Amino acid sequence: MKIAFDKEKSKEVLSGFMKNTVEFSKKTAENAKISVANMVEKSKEESYAKRLKKYNPLFPEQYQSESFHLPNIIMIVDDAVRRDIDVCQGAIGWLSSDAGSEVLYLYDEAVEFSGIQFIPKVACDTVYCVDNFDRNRYIQSENIFTKAHDERLAELENIAYCLGAQKCIIEISEATIETHTQKKSMKVSESFSNGKANEGFENNTSQTHGKQRSGRIEIEFQNNTNIERPKLKWFAYDDNIKSLIDMCCDGRRAVKSKILELSGSSSATMSQKTACTVDAIISGSKINSSLSMASQAANEHHSKLVFQIEF
Repeated sequence: MKIAFDKEKSKEVLSGFMKNTVEFSKKTAENAKISVANMVEKSKEESYAKRLKKYNPLFPEQYQSESFHLPNIIMIVDDAVRRDIDVCQGAIGWLSSDAGSEVLYLYDEAVEFSGIQFIPKVACDTVYCVDNFDRNRYIQSENIFTKAHDERLAELENIAYCLGAQKCIIEISEATIETHTQKKSMKVSESFSNGKANEGFENNTSQTHGKQRSGRIEIEFQNNTNIERPKLKWFAYDDNIKSLIDMCCDGRRAVKSKILELSGSSSATMSQKTACTVDAIISGSKINSSLSMASQAANEHHSKLVFQIEF
């Protein structure tokens, strides 16, 4: 049987098929380009997000937000250290977790913007710790224990003066704790039926030595008759001091003299954990420092102030 074949119609069908194929190929190519572009863009975004997480920059708007809280430790650094890192552009520093504590590395050029008061002055590659009584003030770590010690002495003198004392004696006793570990090895021989066996033992011995640094301050007041409640800072939560103030300010002042022994641990400058963090930062930054914050914190913890007041 002979089949009729319409050449014109076949050409038309073939032309339409080829047109659809070309259009499909174009769309496929365009979709492929879009897919590749999306993958490249996604890869860039993921890479940027990883770098953002790694460097953890702190931006002005984040710093000024109500949800942001300053950490207890700040180190001033030169902004040049991260100037060429794209995710750090426009930042005022970065946040890091060192030795289990959060630390702000603040660029020296952003100090004025921060509004923070640094004592005694701002210097690059310097660690500062928050003032226990004013979170807008940060004190240079090398000076913080000396400054706190001087403030405590001044506060005791002021307490004596405000309570109308005639004489005040402050005796200072600070223990320096040194710990040494010694390793001792020894061999023990025991006889068995099949011969001798040698067994080794290691004995670790810790020795603690204490050295005392002491001093004495004696003050006499003239014509000191006014009595007023002193403003307390370091001793605001010391029950012995508060009781003494109450006895002197209740209108009777039945006490003639009083001797108080005040433990350094009750008015510590910083925790042992914070002190260890500061040491870790200083060590990691290769800052030249002969002072150990951890040892100073331990010394302060074992120190005491003997406060003697006479009326």
